[in-house]
Amino acid sequence: MNMHMPTDNDAQETTTPAPATGGVTPMMEQYIEIKAANPDSLLFYRMGDFYELFFDDAEKASQALGIVLTKRGKHQGHDIPMCGVPVHAADDYLQKLIAQGFRVAVCEQIEDPAEAKKRGSKSVVRRDVVRLVTPGTITEDKLLAPSESSFLMALGRVKAGGAAASQASFALVWIDISTGAFRVAETSAERLLADIFRVDPRELIVAEPVFHDPELRPIFDVLGRVANPQPPSLFDSASATGRIARFFEVATPDSFGTFSRAELSAISGAIAYVEKTQKAERPPLSRPEREEQGSTLFIDPATRANLELLRTLSGSRDGSLFKAIDRTVTGGGARLLADRLMAPLTDPAAIAARLDSVSFFRSEVRLCQSLRASLKSVADMPRALSRLALNRGGPRDLGALRAGFEAARAIAELFAATALPAELAAALAAIKALPEALAGHLSEALDDELPLIRRDGGFVRTGYHAELDEMRALRDESRKVIAGLERSLIEETGIRSLKIRHNNVLGYYIEVTASHHSIMTGSDAAKARFIHRQTMANAMRFTTTELAELESKIANAADRALSIELAAFDRLTAEVVAEADSIRAGAEALAALDVSAALALLSESEGWCRPVVDAGLAFEIVGGRHPVVEQALRRSGEGPFVAND
Repeated sequence: MNMHMPTDNDAQETTTPAPATGGVTPMMEQYIEIKAANPDSLLFYRMGDFYELFFDDAEKASQALGIVLTKRGKHQGHDIPMCGVPVHAADDYLQKLIAQGFRVAVCEQIEDPAEAKKRGSKSVVRRDVVRLVTPGTITEDKLLAPSESSFLMALGRVKAGGAAASQASFALVWIDISTGAFRVAETSAERLLADIFRVDPRELIVAEPVFHDPELRPIFDVLGRVANPQPPSLFDSASATGRIARFFEVATPDSFGTFSRAELSAISGAIAYVEKTQKAERPPLSRPEREEQGSTLFIDPATRANLELLRTLSGSRDGSLFKAIDRTVTGGGARLLADRLMAPLTDPAAIAARLDSVSFFRSEVRLCQSLRASLKSVADMPRALSRLALNRGGPRDLGALRAGFEAARAIAELFAATALPAELAAALAAIKALPEALAGHLSEALDDELPLIRRDGGFVRTGYHAELDEMRALRDESRKVIAGLERSLIEETGIRSLKIRHNNVLGYYIEVTASHHSIMTGSDAAKARFIHRQTMANAMRFTTTELAELESKIANAADRALSIELAAFDRLTAEVVAEADSIRAGAEALAALDVSAALALLSESEGWCRPVVDAGLAFEIVGGRHPVVEQALRRSGEGPFVAND
């Protein structure tokens, strides 16, 4: 586990109290009040196209990001330090801050400036923190590694009064809000550090009394800034049942299974922290999946480190066992392979089921190749789903799901009328259960080329929405539309010199020479048709109901077109979120197929055989080769690896 070791400069260890509010502008007073509510986070305060930081936050961020520190106004006779980052590049700066151990409170304008002015000329636009960005609650693609999980872990402890820590009950929950994974397991004081290292969390939250317990403090010292103490109220096992029911929107969580008090404490802490950091948004987490003790191999921290499963002792992925054997072609497959390496199964029957899947693809070479070709077009569906559910998604996230559905359909056809081992049959069933109606809606609605940001528009396919097509035509071809109307009016009136013109006062108008006055006003029908706007020395100007409506449509076409597209986006997103469980299950099945096919390819190319695994204690290796060392020798040209018995 590549845990950060503690130093005197750990970012999280220093909280910054907010300065006093006296003698400052209303805007700065608002900043100070919001900062006071978030003392342990850097405050990204939205001002137009920038996130600004002030006081100590500015000094810390300036140093951490290497950006210019300036000043803005004074506070109690001293200059106020200030720095800022552009909103459009915020993810890049967040990545740097999170990597250095900072937590960031993102404060947005939640009111239109025009609304603020209605309250008075000096009124400040309302702002509030919409999200806390922490190492364990990241969802943005730029901040995530495709092949690595991003787990937030919560530690629950239930301790009888006066009992030693070793006699307490412990449980761990680890969730990945970027994929929806939610797992829970009991542990003990003796194996606590080993279980934490196994999961390799980005962040571990723990109740403050537990964090400061002298018997457990050495564990948290080893974890360094990964450990994050939180108020004990988050971990209240007594209120956990209600918290779980509210979060998952069920009447009772009884169907989730029976959990110990320590497990309930950890589940409560994890959910409460997600709610605290995500504010009004709720990630589409799966129901808590309980892992029984003994179902995976116990590996102590020192042994795990020396095995270099995911990283070498220096912290690099290169040179690790994972790097040596990873042949997956999807992010989900790579993450599943890593999870399996970190938690080897102990049940021979479960191991045999996985090996059956690998053996199947080893014997079905063409099918394996076709499957891998289809899997290469599968985007990261769980992470796209999470961003959409958290209102951080864009058209490309919908596109990722569309691509995944299309690939899943092709993969299901590959296995038609093929007898499959149990694990692959279950995966295929989950893939076939992906929502066909939603897949059809995404294909019908989305254009082939999609923008990153939804407010850019242009992601709804032409022909999907008649009014949208009309608005786009008005927006993009207004000159052609006006010219067409002009030709129509010339034919109607017989006035060859008739023109439709535009100015800032009248807008669009019809102009004819004064000599054609009688045609435009000579009858009641003409007067009703052509509405007089202005008389000039040599010309007269009119409008019509049709032209007035067209002008209004042109003026509002761009806004209306975007509004229609955003409504379509929201509608499709709602459909996606409603199918979260089946999408997640289908994505997990695709990942499992990826891992099995990748291992089949690996075993074929490296000449590996299937091991015999039973319940006995004998351990016999015949002609064994170390995959990492063998590949290193191959790259260096130092000769073949000598197999060992």
